[in-house]
Amino acid sequence: MTRLLRPACAAGALTLLLAGCQLFPSGGPGQHTIHAGAALTVPVSQPYQGTWTVTALPVWATVSKTSGTGDVAFTLTVNRGAGVPVNATATGLTGTLALTWKGRDGRMGVTTWPISALNYRLSGQVTSGATVQGTQVQVRSAAPVTTTATARGVIVTYRDSPSGLQAQSRGTMPAERALSTLRAGGIAVGRAAPLGARSALLRVAATEAAIAALKADPQVLSVTENAVLRPQATLAAPVVPTDQFAPLQWTYRLVGYPAVWRDMATTPYTRPVTVAVIDSGVRYDHPDLQGRLWRSGEGALDVLEAVVDTAGTGNGDGDGPDTDPTDPLTPGRTLGSHGTHVTGIIAARWGDNGATPDCPSCSTTGVIGAVNTANVKVLPIRAIDAEGNTDVAQVAVSVRYAAGLPVVLGGKTYTSPHAAEVINLSLGGEISAATAQPMCDAISEAVAAGSLVVVAAGNGYNETPYYPAACDGAVAVGAVTLSGASAPRRATYSNAYPQVQLSAPGGADYFQTPTYYNGATWDPQGDGSPEPFVDSVLSTGWDYTKNLPNYEVESGTSQAAPQVSALAALLLSKGITTTAAATLERLKATATDLGEVGRDRAFGVGMINAAAALGAPAVSDTLGLRLQDDRGRAVQPPLDAMGRFTAYVGEGTFRVIAGRDRNANGVYGEVGEPRIERQAVLGPDTPTADVGELTPQ
Repeated sequence: MTRLLRPACAAGALTLLLAGCQLFPSGGPGQHTIHAGAALTVPVSQPYQGTWTVTALPVWATVSKTSGTGDVAFTLTVNRGAGVPVNATATGLTGTLALTWKGRDGRMGVTTWPISALNYRLSGQVTSGATVQGTQVQVRSAAPVTTTATARGVIVTYRDSPSGLQAQSRGTMPAERALSTLRAGGIAVGRAAPLGARSALLRVAATEAAIAALKADPQVLSVTENAVLRPQATLAAPVVPTDQFAPLQWTYRLVGYPAVWRDMATTPYTRPVTVAVIDSGVRYDHPDLQGRLWRSGEGALDVLEAVVDTAGTGNGDGDGPDTDPTDPLTPGRTLGSHGTHVTGIIAARWGDNGATPDCPSCSTTGVIGAVNTANVKVLPIRAIDAEGNTDVAQVAVSVRYAAGLPVVLGGKTYTSPHAAEVINLSLGGEISAATAQPMCDAISEAVAAGSLVVVAAGNGYNETPYYPAACDGAVAVGAVTLSGASAPRRATYSNAYPQVQLSAPGGADYFQTPTYYNGATWDPQGDGSPEPFVDSVLSTGWDYTKNLPNYEVESGTSQAAPQVSALAALLLSKGITTTAAATLERLKATATDLGEVGRDRAFGVGMINAAAALGAPAVSDTLGLRLQDDRGRAVQPPLDAMGRFTAYVGEGTFRVIAGRDRNANGVYGEVGEPRIERQAVLGPDTPTADVGELTPQ
């Protein structure tokens, strides 16, 4: 992939520049080949008289200087991680650097230089011990014999037709010979029993001395531990929703909900929980939200004044604060309903949604929400106007109201009859801490009242704290998306800063770098021509052009935050936790650590894991590898038949995790799953590393 920089002699893409500029290689910089080898940086110098500009580079390279007059001179820096393919099988990177130039004689042209770099090599082997499935023993390991305290003796096997032993009983010979060998070495043996014509079981500690003594006999073919095997519990079947668009909702699979929904089939999630969604309001008439919302008279509230937007056209309904938080149709409105989308992620109903015949385009099953059959309802609070804006004061009022505290609007006091145990804020902005203080004060009051306040970390593509996510007491949520490997990656738009506490699926940036790793397809035209579905979040929405319900694709930390809010509500509904503080600790303790070990600015403590948090049953049991660097970039090298792998990667500290996947999300070695982790540091000084054998425990 080539990144285009500003061309010197023509506007537009590089292809236009090449076609529109006269190419006189003899009048420009001479030919040059840049090979970085294993280095991170390499100086580049070429004599020249005239002006020059670097107009194109591979995505994995940068230069210290992009233009100049006279000799071409700059330092090229290699960022291998940006160019390594997901399968990590490329031993090196290749590309071209393009220079546009203008000589003293006025001639212009383009010269291209090939550039290359070697990737670093990381290898190892993933193995598994013996497992029992029913009555069949399967050994999936090439591991050598180890000595453990849990082995029940050792098994010795002799060679065929051992010399000098033909006259003895073949049934007793192995046991007697093994006993004699061990006693001669002064090793105490409990008893021995024949296992066949050539093998015997010896009830002796599987020590190095015992194994070495038996192996010293030239007639011995092998000595192995009599390993302890245990029957495996029958796996529960993951729940696969049948709603029309559920196959497109990959975010739930990524955090282990198929196991959680199986748990719901046998375990009550009966404690009533309210999740307040402070947003643009909601479409009560969306069929997939029927019965999942508190309505007017039950606590729902619109906090907006009659005129609050920058255009001065009113907030959409124009009647000021009231108990109807419907996200309204306004003249010329085309964008969908943000609040309806966020609400559906949490609580969209399953199965037949009762769509009426007067909406022939409506799906009768639609999408699904995380909470499924749990006793969870959403309290809509409208604080964002028709232009998509709100302000500090309105957010502060909404947070206090959501927590069950009284607020005064238009001279009238409002108190919610359903104080929210969880408050979701998929909003925020790049403002100062001082400016945000009223919101932070409101969050502190809500926390004191017993609410867990979950806030989107922001979509600024930077490391600037957004508020109210960065307020003390708020749970700032970053976004992850699919990477094509078994570990998700941080979404490029997701702000990274110290206050980020957790991450959740928010989807890829479908405007700048769309990806299609989820594997689902859809037929947007309805003509039988399916297309790959983008790695974004599908949920309930509203078509304001037709004034009808629909289902919309969005990406952002706005979509990640309700994933955390939904899981928090389920912890409370099942009764695993009973307080906001305990709920947050459970979310953190069961999160999947990504990026650097422990908490970091990009992921917080990690991505939420619904299956682990809720103690859901195992619905899968597969062995695999998770490999990513300390910046959260993941790769997936193939494993051969013996579990060996070789990954060609960039510089950095790499976490190499072998583990089992018990919740069918394709992420190996999460909390509560067998795992083993090793680290390797790769760079110019250590271009290769072997982490050895990895056997999850």
